[in-house]
Amino acid sequence: MAKIDVIIPTCEPGDKLEELLKRLLKQSCPVSRVIIMNTESQYWNAERYEPLFEGGRTRLSVTHLTRDEFDHGATRHEAIEASDADICVCMTQDCIPYDRNLIRNLKEALLQAEDVAVAYARQLPAADCGPVERRARLFNYPEESCVKGGGDLKRLGIKTYFCSNSCAAYKRAIYLELGGFTRRTIFNEDMVFAAGAVKAGYRIAYAAQAKVIHSHNDPPLELLRRNFDLAVSQTDHPEVFAGLSSEGEGMRLVKETALWLIRTGRLLKLPELFVKSGCKYAGFLLGKRYKKLPKAAIRFLTKNPSYWRRQG
Repeated sequence: MAKIDVIIPTCEPGDKLEELLKRLLKQSCPVSRVIIMNTESQYWNAERYEPLFEGGRTRLSVTHLTRDEFDHGATRHEAIEASDADICVCMTQDCIPYDRNLIRNLKEALLQAEDVAVAYARQLPAADCGPVERRARLFNYPEESCVKGGGDLKRLGIKTYFCSNSCAAYKRAIYLELGGFTRRTIFNEDMVFAAGAVKAGYRIAYAAQAKVIHSHNDPPLELLRRNFDLAVSQTDHPEVFAGLSSEGEGMRLVKETALWLIRTGRLLKLPELFVKSGCKYAGFLLGKRYKKLPKAAIRFLTKNPSYWRRQG
């Protein structure tokens, strides 16, 4: 039996984390340990979360960090190094298991072949998710599972490397063999690792049967900032992203969403789509050129100010 740990970075957690933990503890495939990497100890409510684990077979460990110590790659890597499990599942605090078989289905997808290094889950929209974001979830997380490798680059392009640490399972031995997540990254540590795995001859599994509820209704400015950070990560890793365009996939998403809104009679949602898409694209273009921007502009555009403080 493969031993499985779940790693969750948290920052000012609330109701969603409590629901996530409750559902993890009811999984048909048991979890050995939940490793919490919490930013700022004053926001951790031990009385709320820790009693959930009392008397159960799943252990809880909590490590507290400061905001400036947190890094998307290094913090997760520290937790995986601390684990002794065969499989480490990375999740975010707002990602809720859809059913009792999430961990089982991730494990089966990961163990289907020796050369599968990572398996990531299908993300379903939450009940309050708007139609534009709902369509984006279906675009990025379709109903059919697949396994992607180097032979798919010509057909899939940058989507070959697509992977999401909102919910993704890693074979710990392969993860460590490949050096793990990059230790200093603003964002996108999952795709950077997946690209390295593919280039090393491994494959990435998309497990559509492993489902989580995870979506956002971000306003335009937040989308701009998120895409700014995404583009910064791509600019900082030319060994992965050089020659692979993200813009084509973005345009295809806009076109398909617009046609879907028209077909389903949601014409009043078209302005929202175009405004949000414009903000995403603007953020991406600015992020690609971040080295030419003044520091004040970068501080305004980023969602991760601590990353830039660490950069000096």
